[in-house]
Amino acid sequence: MPPLNPSQLRTRARVEGVIRLMAPALDLLLAAGDRVSRVVERDDVEYYPPRVTRDEPPPPRR
Repeated sequence: MPPLNPSQLRTRARVEGVIRLMAPALDLLLAAGDRVSRVVERDDVEYYPPRVTRDEPPPPRR
């Protein structure tokens, strides 16, 4: 991959700065969405817990 030119470096720095500024708001949005989904539907009737097996793990491939 060739090195970035100065214009690309500036654009990358701007995009990373915007992401850094928006990260706390996006974290709050995800937390709020998680809370709302838990309040709206407390019991998920379609939820199937993963199977727990007590078998030995498969042997490593050679």
